[in-house]
Amino acid sequence: MLQLIFNTDFFFSILRITAPILFATLGAVVGEKAGVSNIGLEGTMMVSALFGSLTTYWSGSWAVGLVVALFCGVLVSLLMGFFAFNLKTDIILTGIAVNMIGSGGTLFLVKVITQQTEGKALASTTSLITAAHQIPSWNIPLIKDIPVLGPILSGHCILTYLAFLLVFLTWVLLYRTPLGLNIRSVGENPNAASSVGVSVLKVKYIAIGFSGLMAGFGGAFMSMYYSMGWSLDMVAGRGFIALAAQAMGAGEPVGSMLSALVFGFAQAFSIKVSSRGIDSNLVTPIPYLVTILGLVVFALVLRHRVKKQHSASALEKAAPKA
Repeated sequence: MLQLIFNTDFFFSILRITAPILFATLGAVVGEKAGVSNIGLEGTMMVSALFGSLTTYWSGSWAVGLVVALFCGVLVSLLMGFFAFNLKTDIILTGIAVNMIGSGGTLFLVKVITQQTEGKALASTTSLITAAHQIPSWNIPLIKDIPVLGPILSGHCILTYLAFLLVFLTWVLLYRTPLGLNIRSVGENPNAASSVGVSVLKVKYIAIGFSGLMAGFGGAFMSMYYSMGWSLDMVAGRGFIALAAQAMGAGEPVGSMLSALVFGFAQAFSIKVSSRGIDSNLVTPIPYLVTILGLVVFALVLRHRVKKQHSASALEKAAPKA
């Protein structure tokens, strides 16, 4: 069992599996900082994955496909924000609708666009994506030649490195820029932020747009590298796992990254164990059990936040007016 875990291939797979979860997690972090709970990450990733893979096939360029995937992620999230912020629909219900569209709607579009109208098994774009369409990997000079560390850190998809780099960039955005200050102030007390001239609506749109951008990266990673094409339910709950990782990481970029790595470890472990002949019915639930635990933590954190907001509101009402 130790040989199963402590080898370079296993740690390489952890980073590979963690990358799409981490993208969505960072989107959830920024959204929550602005007081926007984007539970539509799952559906957004599915939409981005589909149009990214189709555009890659039509254009013959993974770069064009990536740009389209990012555009779709931002567009879906901004539309979600329009319904929630302007039309005043419940953002949770709006996110659920996005997830339903991401599952059923994308399946319908695949069948229409590819003319695959018979049977669920045909509803995919995996036959369209070849190695030439795949987002390239990068063997890092010098590091690739280091024993042990080289096989673990080198040879990943370029988006894998970007995912971990964005952890630092997201921290800088939130804590070292005026925009980050506005995002945090809107999330903590939108009325106070508005009283000093901050456009609450604009900041929320920026936050949910950033969330969609990260989901777009995650979807592109899934369909243009990890799975080599779009297929039904290919995201497999990673959007919800991202919400759990964000909660377990206390809404901070670094903590959320560590939580995402825990989920990546759980999924990599289940894949490795099942490949050794152990009944897949026993090991397949491992990452989902970890997800359930994470979602419980998410619910507890959300409950604590609501109580804190209610207490703050009660104190404001009870405070004597000058």
